Amino acid sequence: MGICGVRLAQLADALREFILGHRVIHADETPVALLAPGKGKTHRAYMWVYRTTDYTEERAVWFDFCKGRGGEHPRRVLEDYAGTMVTDDYGGYKALYASGAIIEAGCMAHARRKLFEAHELNGSKIAGHAVTLIARLYVIERDIKDFDAPSRHLARQQRSKPVADELHEWLTGQRQRLANADATAKAIDYSLGRWKALMRFLDDGEVPIDNNAVENSIRPLALGRRNWLFVGSKLAGERAANIISLIESAKLNGHDPWAYLKDVFERLPTLKNSDLASILPHNWQPPERTAVPTAVCATAAAAAAATATV
Repeated sequence: MGICGVRLAQLADALREFILGHRVIHADETPVALLAPGKGKTHRAYMWVYRTTDYTEERAVWFDFCKGRGGEHPRRVLEDYAGTMVTDDYGGYKALYASGAIIEAGCMAHARRKLFEAHELNGSKIAGHAVTLIARLYVIERDIKDFDAPSRHLARQQRSKPVADELHEWLTGQRQRLANADATAKAIDYSLGRWKALMRFLDDGEVPIDNNAVENSIRPLALGRRNWLFVGSKLAGERAANIISLIESAKLNGHDPWAYLKDVFERLPTLKNSDLASILPHNWQPPERTAVPTAVCATAAAAAAATATV
């Protein structure tokens, strides 16, 4: 498996460059256990994840294994990137927005989750009404998910913006009635504090309303952690990230990962660097099966019939 990870490194690098060529991307991170040599223990490392949006036909996701969660890791990857990035409110991304090259888009699912939890905790009607308004935004998103970007932008301005304005007015007005320590107040503070980023989707038809696409790509990794428990070394983590990137990107494009990797490993040794793009998951085409002549099929069928008779 380690050798497979090494062989796929160049292809994974090309996958990263493909993702960073998009004007809108998702980013997130998730913890993995890394073995501490000689101590018999593990410490927390991270897989940083970058993904195209679901609005693109050619989709890709890239995993970057790092020993920590510091902001230097996304800065290293995104130092030359310019565009909009959909993320949660993790502070490690904040320095990226300072230059203005990267625009922050927030995740409405995170805002909704905090309000929903406040409603579940103490039956808050204030939080419950806010959740209902957010649900109306998601109904609109379902209706327009297959629109092109300009049509989606127009629909959001006509249908979503009035709901968002109503939500902002409700949160602002109700916040004044709550004590700072109240769970609902904290949930409201999160939404109002990130309001500009949360509303970014209204002004750009290519920006999704939340970060769920990248979180969905992380789920198979979360399942895998239960099976392999930990990563043996930093090098092993980097090689695993290469493999996971290609497998999950193949799945995003509707391919059987086993068939995809089998074909890639057969072709890689003789493939020119200039032709690597042809076997990236979003470009890959399954090899055509060699047609079996009709006469051969008839002979095989007759032989099978004769054997069955015996």
